[in-house]
Amino acid sequence: MVSLRRPLLRRLLLSAMLALLLFLSSFWLPATDGKLNHCVQKPKKIQKNSEPTPSSALTVCPSPSKCQSQPPVAPARWAEPDEAPPLIKDCPGQSFQARLLLLHLRSSLSQEDDVLLDAYLQGWDQLLRFMESLGSMVSLFSQKVKEKVDLIRQLSIKQPSKDDGKSAYRSVRSMVEAELKEGVVSFSHRTDSGCRTLLRLHRSLLWLKLMLEGLSEGPDAEGRYRTPGELCREAYQQALAPHHPWFLQRAAELVFLALPERRFFLQLVCVERQEEATPTLRVLIHALTQVHGRTQRILEQNRMLELP
Repeated sequence: MVSLRRPLLRRLLLSAMLALLLFLSSFWLPATDGKLNHCVQKPKKIQKNSEPTPSSALTVCPSPSKCQSQPPVAPARWAEPDEAPPLIKDCPGQSFQARLLLLHLRSSLSQEDDVLLDAYLQGWDQLLRFMESLGSMVSLFSQKVKEKVDLIRQLSIKQPSKDDGKSAYRSVRSMVEAELKEGVVSFSHRTDSGCRTLLRLHRSLLWLKLMLEGLSEGPDAEGRYRTPGELCREAYQQALAPHHPWFLQRAAELVFLALPERRFFLQLVCVERQEEATPTLRVLIHALTQVHGRTQRILEQNRMLELP
């Protein structure tokens, strides 16, 4: 009986400590002025044997289940050299779907070297489901990310369309230009601007990308795979830790301790073995890299990579 109680007590203690740290962190993070009770996405019609049409402006839909489209098989140009593109399967019974994530990431890439915000935020909807699938410890942490996604959606609804009828929040570039013109972006103090909020999402996207890169790797010379906790910690130290105060870094350490085994991550992309997971993860990583790279360039061009 004692041996069974100790792991339970440890988990309860870790959960309580993390909840306290995240509660305290809310005093240093900007709060939204309201929450949306519906998703903000644009339904897409995909004809047979055709590529998905990139989304344009943010539109309100009644429920998340009505905002999803069936994504295509990974394109051949995203496969590894001399490899066939992987077939990314749907996973019945789970909220996160790798195929939907791939669709939204691809749809966010516009021809103008820009990132369309509607599809970008829909991609984050899937990434949030991925994070929340990892357990209650991670879901407490992901709540802060969700608040940032909701904030950009709220701003897009409030912002009137431009003279050409297009939403000022149609894309990352148009949002940056509109907020700079209106003077809502501050380079000296914290604001609830879309640009500052996007920067925080941008850093978190790098964290998830680096973690997936680690999960796609094979074993070391001794045949050992690094654990998800080790991979998350390494990615966090590179992407997020430099921008977080001490107490948030300690909270993150607690999350890493609570992460499930590698086998659970494989199940999230509907595979059972590492050999099956690697091609799928590389396709997702390629898409994440493209989206992150475009966003990075736009923020860098406007000197927004270090907004307070």
